[in-house]
Amino acid sequence: MDNIADPNISFDDNGVSNYWYDYLKQAKQNLIHGEEGRKKWIDTIAQLKKEGRGKKYDCIIGVSGGVDSTYVAYLLKEAKLRPLVVHFDNGWNSEIAVQNINKIIDYLDADLFTLVIDWDEFRDLQRAYLRAGVIDIEALTDHAIIGTLFRLAARHKLKHVISGSNIETEGVLPNAWVHGKLDSINIKDIHAKYGETILKTFPFFSVLKKTYYLKFKQLNFISILNWAPYNKRKVKKIISEEIGWQDYGGKHHESIFTKFYQNYILPNKFKVDKRKAHLSNLICSGQITREEALEELKKPLYNEKELLQDKEYVIKKLGFTAEEFEDLMSQESRAHDDFLVEGHLHEHYPMLKPLKAVSRLFR
Repeated sequence: MDNIADPNISFDDNGVSNYWYDYLKQAKQNLIHGEEGRKKWIDTIAQLKKEGRGKKYDCIIGVSGGVDSTYVAYLLKEAKLRPLVVHFDNGWNSEIAVQNINKIIDYLDADLFTLVIDWDEFRDLQRAYLRAGVIDIEALTDHAIIGTLFRLAARHKLKHVISGSNIETEGVLPNAWVHGKLDSINIKDIHAKYGETILKTFPFFSVLKKTYYLKFKQLNFISILNWAPYNKRKVKKIISEEIGWQDYGGKHHESIFTKFYQNYILPNKFKVDKRKAHLSNLICSGQITREEALEELKKPLYNEKELLQDKEYVIKKLGFTAEEFEDLMSQESRAHDDFLVEGHLHEHYPMLKPLKAVSRLFR
């Protein structure tokens, strides 16, 4: 990591960045390895089975066809749990991702719920984000996924969402690169200023819905991958042999848009090479050396032929001309905080200020 990737980075006298110390803090708080981690997983399995008696499912999981969610499915099968499997189809799935999802369902012999988003609405949201010049375009997908998982869990009277998020491969990420995934206020304000289509079906997850699901329904995410050493290379080997999972290349490249976003939009518009964070994370968790990571960074972000194909496909699918898209890439970027955000709503609308105190009292 460096001050191009993150202007807010800091280094100690030995040249070690804050990310190393941040990782150690996260690891201390969240990683539970060895006998303690094994016991926690066994106890959780027992709890899920107990709560699942008389129900069709024990828990709920989201799958994308990627490594993390596929490994979660593998662990649930090993534990003889009965998950409801959810997939969010935003129109950008790669063929390999679809094949991987089908293999997961066959392996689990589970029910799959696929939310197919209204393409016109989702495209208009992505177009609005590109016009606004904000960095976290992927927040749209993440917001819809989380909201859908919570709603389905509540519908089936399930309290536990089993997550593939983990510290050892996803603990390093600058705040400057992302925005709160559950901030429906920010999404709506950006779309109000730059969108064109009326949003009728997008699964917004409002402040009230969050309160309802988290406080009253007591739904929670369980990050089981933090309870045992999580080595990416070993995990890929396991799911390839056991499930027939196919590798699609880089991290989160199961989505055509995500691949293009990470390998073209981020470096060209925002000067962000997301590999720096991903590789730094693997260094922190001892999975690769710093020298190996630096060698990896020397490789081009995109195969030239693939770039031309993906660029033409993405621009056309989003409904831009090549000139319009390049113009958006050249415009100055803006912060998400330039728009309404959930935490600062009372600053934009003073009449709502009393509600902040009420909300605090309610919590």
